[in-house]
Parts: sequence; C-alpha cells; structure tokens
Amino acid sequence: MEAAVVDVGSKLLKAGPAIPDQAPSLIIPTQMKRILEDGTLNDCSSCEDVTVDPVVRGFIRDWDAMEDLLHHVLYTGLGWVMGNEGQILFTDPLCTPKAVREQLVQLMFETFNISGFYASEQAVLSLYAVGRISGCTVDIGHGKIDIAPVIEGAVQHIASRRFEIGGIDLTKLLAQELGKSNPQVNISMSDVEKIKEQFSCCAEDELAYEKTQNVMPEKHILPDGQVITIGRERYTVGEALFQPSILGLEAHGIVEQLVRSISTVSSDNHRQLLENTVLCGGTASMTGFEDRFQKEAGLCSSAVRPALVKPPEYMPENLTMYSAWVGGAILAKVVFPQNQHVTKADYDETGPSIVHKKCF
Repeated sequence: MEAAVVDVGSKLLKAGPAIPDQAPSLIIPTQMKRILEDGTLNDCSSCEDVTVDPVVRGFIRDWDAMEDLLHHVLYTGLGWVMGNEGQILFTDPLCTPKAVREQLVQLMFETFNISGFYASEQAVLSLYAVGRISGCTVDIGHGKIDIAPVIEGAVQHIASRRFEIGGIDLTKLLAQELGKSNPQVNISMSDVEKIKEQFSCCAEDELAYEKTQNVMPEKHILPDGQVITIGRERYTVGEALFQPSILGLEAHGIVEQLVRSISTVSSDNHRQLLENTVLCGGTASMTGFEDRFQKEAGLCSSAVRPALVKPPEYMPENLTMYSAWVGGAILAKVVFPQNQHVTKADYDETGPSIVHKKCF
C-alpha cells in the first residue's frame, strides 16, 4: 500500500496516495459543519454560526475537529481499513510550533494506530515538486503568506518571513469594496469568495492599476438572484499583495519582502535562491499574478533579480495549488522505503518528541 500524503491548509485539505506525477486524489474543504447529537445539522439560520475551522492561519487549532476530519479522509476518502493502517506523511507549515508537531504525531500513533509517520516543511516540499533542493518559496495561502529561503533542503528559518494575511483577508477586502459599490445588496462571504475566485486578477503594473478607475463595471447575478456590478474591485484584490497599504498595512509589497528576506542570508547564496523562486498557494494562481510578480521583480532593488521556476511538463496541472503535496509524494517515495521515518517502535520508546529528531 502506498503511503498517504496529507497537506492540511486553512481552506483546503489535499490528500492521496504518494504518486508524485498525479494530482492529490482528494481535495476537500477543511472547514466543517457542526452536527448535533441526533446526527442532524445544527438548525441555525446562519450557517456561519455552525461552521468549525480546525486550521486557522495554517496551524491546527481544533484537535477534536481535526481528528474527525482525518478519520473521514483516511477511512472514507482513501479507503484505509481499521486495523490495517498504513504510513503517512504530513506537510508542515513554516514556523509550526513544536507542540503542534508533537500533538499530531501523538494523534496519528495513539488514535489512528498508523505504522509509520513523517513530516516535512512545505517550503522544502514545494521546491522538490519543481526539481530543486535550493531556492525560495513564496507561499500565499488562505490564511498566511510564507517566504522561505531553502538551501540544500534546509529552510533558513532566521531569514524566513511569515505574514498573518492571506486569501481570507483578500476576500474581506473584496467584500468591503463590493459593499461600497453595491450598497443595496447583501452579499454573503461564501458568495464573495466565489466572486474572488472567478473574477479577481492582477493589473500589469501600478500604472495599469491606476487606470482601472475607468474600467467598465460588469453585471453579475448572485445565486439568490440579486444583481451586482463588479468593476475595479477585481483588480484591487491582487493589487493589495503588491501595495499592502490597500489592506491598511504599513509593509512592503511581496517582491520586496522576498528580496529583503534573502538579503539576510549569506551573499554567496543570493543568486541561487533568487533565481529559483517558486510561487505556491491558491492565491498565487490568480490571473495575472505571475506576470505582475515577474514585472515587479525586474524593478526591484536587488542586484540579482528574482526569477520564477517553471514546473516540469510531466507534473500535474495547477501545480501551484498543491506543490507541497506533490513534493510530499516525492519525499514519501524515499523516506519510507529507506526507513528514515518514525516507526511505531520509535514512538513507543521515545514518545512524541521523536518527531523533532527524525523529521527535519
């Protein structure tokens, strides 16, 4: 049986057997709905009140919900059989607290009775997915942005940067902007999220964004029949990544943040890191984002300009969305056959802290 690879994000969970040249077989929302004791959904007029988010800003926050979610994923989604559980590899977000790693390995061995465990950092795995062991990842997820320089398969934590903004904040921004231009319409956050995925894009550069003030609004019909207009708002979402002041933040744009992150690493590595930049995370797949990123890279203050790595042709489409999962599938093909993982015997002998010794 192939090892299972699980990448749990704030918005989506990606899981599947470790087959690197295929997309994950299971991609489902991480958010769950609370069910009452009698098995019915909580009878509440606002579904926002009954949803549960096991993962917030990239980290597991509700362990009971995570256990339920993993039970569904492994036994129903991936077809595991009780009493014959296999091996599993998890992807770790940047700066995952030690306590979270220990609790996860404990849950897997004591509740799910797995035969083997491994965890590796998402930045390293995203580079593996494009055939690199050194480079820099810019991961724009639903709940956070991680910028992580990686040298020879090791994240340079002292130079890494994590920002507590992500796709969810862009959704809130879009909701605000649509509220201003459509004051008579009440738009749910789930509808705003869908509008963002369908319409949001990046202007070619700052000047092009300024010109979007004159863009002709388009009409869009919501599922409930209400009609809204969408104009400049669709560009504002992407622009916020390059001009964070739109979000009310005093911070540099994402390309400048990348350059500043790498400037704290030894100058011997600057070229190797910047010329092997990988974009990942759902928000990075926004229309026009990659082109804008490259244009800004050509204008940045660095002597060496960031250059994006193109994924190999044999890799699945939309690799940006789940590159960490693909990298995990590649790594699982190495660590489990070569017995580099945490075994049940390792866990029984040392306890949860074994994860820090064997998974790095």
